[in-house]
Amino acid sequence: MAITRWRPFREIERWEPFPEMEDLRREMDRMFDRFMTSFDGGRSGLAFVPSAEMDETDEEIHLRLEVPGLEAKDLDISVTEDSVSIKGERQSETKTEEEGMMRSEFHYGKFERVIPLPAHIQSNKVAAEYKNGILNLTLPKVEEKKERVVKVNVA
Repeated sequence: MAITRWRPFREIERWEPFPEMEDLRREMDRMFDRFMTSFDGGRSGLAFVPSAEMDETDEEIHLRLEVPGLEAKDLDISVTEDSVSIKGERQSETKTEEEGMMRSEFHYGKFERVIPLPAHIQSNKVAAEYKNGILNLTLPKVEEKKERVVKVNVA
């Protein structure tokens, strides 16, 4: 009888986690690609959130939002003393005809964005302008009340 060396871990393969993680990443990408098709074939159709930019001066706040592909009548803007809410609905239709075959796609999606403001504003004096897919809001600030000092007598 021959003596052989016992190797208990000989049949265990070395586990490499990185190829498995790469497979998982590819599967996740495929899943998101199926759900997130946009108007131009990109990945932004599921949850459209307009980009915003805010500037503040001593007298007013300027808010710019990027909402391309909409008309002014499609936007619903609500202003409170300390926030701005913009709602709308994107609708797009694409038709192509090649070699006797017609392809038509429709894309719809509602969006809403609420932006908190850094100061209180006069909501009844807000001015809005919409041009070339950019919404400009001018929000005048509330004039700060001067603090009055009141003398209190202790009895």
